[in-house]
Amino acid sequence: MCIVCGCNNPEDHGAHEPAAPVVLDPSAGDLHYGTGTARASVPGLSQTRTVKLEADVLSANQRLANRNRAHFTAHGVTAYNLMSSPGAGKTTLLCATIEALRRRTPDLPLAVIEGDQQTRLDAERIRAAGAPAIQVNTGRGCHLDAQMVGDAFARLDLHAQAHHHGHRHEHAHEHTHDHNSPEALLFIENVGNLVCPALWDLGEAAKVVILSVTEGDDKPLKYPDMFAAATLMLINKIDLLPYVNFDVARCIDDARRVNPGIAVLQLSATRGEGMQAWLDWLLRKEAAQQARS
Repeated sequence: MCIVCGCNNPEDHGAHEPAAPVVLDPSAGDLHYGTGTARASVPGLSQTRTVKLEADVLSANQRLANRNRAHFTAHGVTAYNLMSSPGAGKTTLLCATIEALRRRTPDLPLAVIEGDQQTRLDAERIRAAGAPAIQVNTGRGCHLDAQMVGDAFARLDLHAQAHHHGHRHEHAHEHTHDHNSPEALLFIENVGNLVCPALWDLGEAAKVVILSVTEGDDKPLKYPDMFAAATLMLINKIDLLPYVNFDVARCIDDARRVNPGIAVLQLSATRGEGMQAWLDWLLRKEAAQQARS
């Protein structure tokens, strides 16, 4: 749980029984605080209270995420939630993706919602690459939530572009739109963090986790919630493989231990290797439908 949820508020008057750590190896003294029902330890809160608080917060977010999803569908927009640790190359990949999509499908409407704690640097890079972008600064928050994404989407002209591209604006319950191919793409670049963003539905069609080879091949096992939540793992910066200790096969195997259904693509956003396969994944007729299923 994170500070945005309010779970570390000392004024919370829930149950105050301690969350006892578990010693994994007495000889080493290693501790594990994630074995309780809440899978987390919050000072001053019992496991029961922590579970209830998380459920309340995520339930409120889910209602907003469902509203976003219906809104995206009504406007023919397929949204993808891009998540990674800081420095994995999300923004560089997005810029390269925008430029490649402009060449391959020049009439396809695109937009980006950029999440960071501070600055407008990434949104400015996206705009320079040729796509409209709305920057969302979260302050001390470590992830985007559905409210933020809904507010940002309302400030984009993507729905108008999708309408011009041939979509009739009708609400989701009317089921008149063919969801098998994207009429417009919305990329949501989440705050750099391999933990909290995994829990939060934003209304996206799918979560995409980006892992650079410079980070190490052990991340799927160290941060399993992120890889369990993702539909696709992009292994980025493969041009640097000769210079780093990164076992691609082991990384993929570990990711599929956590999530047997995860798809995997390898690419280099700076060199262009693997970019066509990434575009194929985004544009194939089955992509949106499979991501929603």
